[in-house]
Amino acid sequence: MNVLVIGGGGREHALAWKLAQSPKVQRVYLAPGNGGTALDDRLKNLPITDMAVLRDWALEHKIALTVVGPEGPLAAGVVDDFRAHGLRVFGPTQAAAQLESSKAFSKAFMQRHGIPTAHFAVFSDPAAAHAHLEATGAPIVVKADGLAAGKGVVVASTLAEAHAAVDFMLADGAFGSAPAGGEARVVIEEFLQGEEASFIVLCDGKNVLPLATSQDHKRLQDGDAGPNTGGMGAYSPAPIVTPEVHARAMREVILPTVRGMEKDGIPFTGFLYAGLMIDAQGKVKTLEFNCRMGDPETQPIMARLKTDWLDVLWAATEPVGAAGLADLELQWDRRTALGVVLAAHGYPQTPRAGDAIQGIPTETEDLVVFHAGTRLHDGVLQTSGGRVLCVTALADSVRLAQARAYEAVHQIQFDGMQFRTDIGFRAVKA
Repeated sequence: MNVLVIGGGGREHALAWKLAQSPKVQRVYLAPGNGGTALDDRLKNLPITDMAVLRDWALEHKIALTVVGPEGPLAAGVVDDFRAHGLRVFGPTQAAAQLESSKAFSKAFMQRHGIPTAHFAVFSDPAAAHAHLEATGAPIVVKADGLAAGKGVVVASTLAEAHAAVDFMLADGAFGSAPAGGEARVVIEEFLQGEEASFIVLCDGKNVLPLATSQDHKRLQDGDAGPNTGGMGAYSPAPIVTPEVHARAMREVILPTVRGMEKDGIPFTGFLYAGLMIDAQGKVKTLEFNCRMGDPETQPIMARLKTDWLDVLWAATEPVGAAGLADLELQWDRRTALGVVLAAHGYPQTPRAGDAIQGIPTETEDLVVFHAGTRLHDGVLQTSGGRVLCVTALADSVRLAQARAYEAVHQIQFDGMQFRTDIGFRAVKA
């Protein structure tokens, strides 16, 4: 059968790469894809970004399953539209995607359903937001309400930083931070101590199937210094998610969320990503929800998955009343997978495009380089976005996976290449 993956980043490359390994799949299309997917014989790029045009193309070409990668099309209602035309699609509806597309919706939902999260307040008036900051003090967290490509969060260690973030997000309307055309808002919440982990599950509206645990590195520079990014690397599994923490996350966060959405008349289908803060006692609080796979967490997770990915997503898109995900169990490579992101010059503020990329190693059983911000220009592979590549390696320990990944990183060259040299450092210390 033919399968379609919507998106063109590293997450979508990894999802398509794993789908292409299924013997049931004839061809995986990516819309629009990237330079790396263009070079892969198992994959085919489609230069279509208009979702209505893409839906008509999927109907015409009898696409058996569509998987939506990024948050933008989800928030715009692509799943609703594809389903309305009889297409099988994996992802949340526009209403369910509000868990990510509106921080205010998400926080109110968690409060209503007793899901542990940081104390918060929502503001659209800058003066009121500034007064709240003065009354609360720092450190404190300021979030743009709408979609911000993983960069709409400022963890302010001083009040000056917090005030500047409010001005940037409200006064300047940064990130288009007004969801669905409404007024710009910010969510201001308490600063939580602990260690972050990514907890990602698949949902079919009723049943939940957890993926392997993972942990990413948001800051640009070694030692978690520098500005927040979409993610500079990740590894799986995450030692911080012990069996006890896993059980607690399912019991206190994931299952109440899925049941709460069902109770609110918005059954959740698709990937549900809970960003968790885990304290020293193993208690969890929810930092945020995403309605998609994480990037770069997808890359190491897909590298470890042994189960046929098409079978999994097919089960997750069965009609209501079918078994769905209820009886599925995923098989994982016992090894650690670790991915190092190579970013463009100027990332995250002003990434440069057009630099030629050389030296990408050939894919092997324990190494694959996933493309994100790449394009083919007159036969030359070039940078085209902020996060360019994710070099992903498998090995028997975090330290060995780290060594294998960085060995490959040092073979790759493009002008202005940025990367962290300490991906996985928390797990190595553990």
